[in-house]
Amino acid sequence: MNCWEILGIEPTGDRRKIQDAYEQQLKFASEDEARSLEQAFREAVGDAPAPVMRTENAVQPEQPAQAPDEAAERPLDANDGQVVREVVIQIKALLNDSSRSKDAGIWKAILCEPPADQPQLRREIGRQLEPQVRPMAENGTFQAPVAQFLGEWFGWFSVEEAPEAADERNYPEPGMAEEQGEQPPQMMNFWPAVIGWIVGLAILATLFGGMGGG
Repeated sequence: MNCWEILGIEPTGDRRKIQDAYEQQLKFASEDEARSLEQAFREAVGDAPAPVMRTENAVQPEQPAQAPDEAAERPLDANDGQVVREVVIQIKALLNDSSRSKDAGIWKAILCEPPADQPQLRREIGRQLEPQVRPMAENGTFQAPVAQFLGEWFGWFSVEEAPEAADERNYPEPGMAEEQGEQPPQMMNFWPAVIGWIVGLAILATLFGGMGGG
């Protein structure tokens, strides 16, 4: 018999299901059968089963106290992996839309939608997006509200104080407007034109005077 037949379940990668099957079979197992069940569990998951406490009526699994962080570190199952892939695909599509990617509300709608908001899924999504998205948030590619949300959501602390995107419009340097305002208005110099006009009249008068005298 293989390990799955001993445990009485179909082959699966879900450790919780394997643990439940092991504990269920262990309730009525002899010492030899218990050793076989333990070996089957090791073959199924590559590790020893969690310890259980035997009672007169049934076998109750020993539940060690777990900190919230330990529970959050459980490995992702197939469903979790599918959620992560779908969210990453949506974010990459959002990056290709320059107008929608400026809206922090759209980012929140995608990343905060359950179950993607669960801590372990959030960390995995952040790990996959970090090489592409974090530099964009840090260098001012995103609007400040978007960059601040990403920094807080994924724990990218360097992003939370990212500079705002530079305005592409050309403005005078700070202080230039004041300096220009202090300068007196410049008047156009008309004297060269006036002098040239007078000289021209004199030349014409001389020419016409000479012709009249002749």
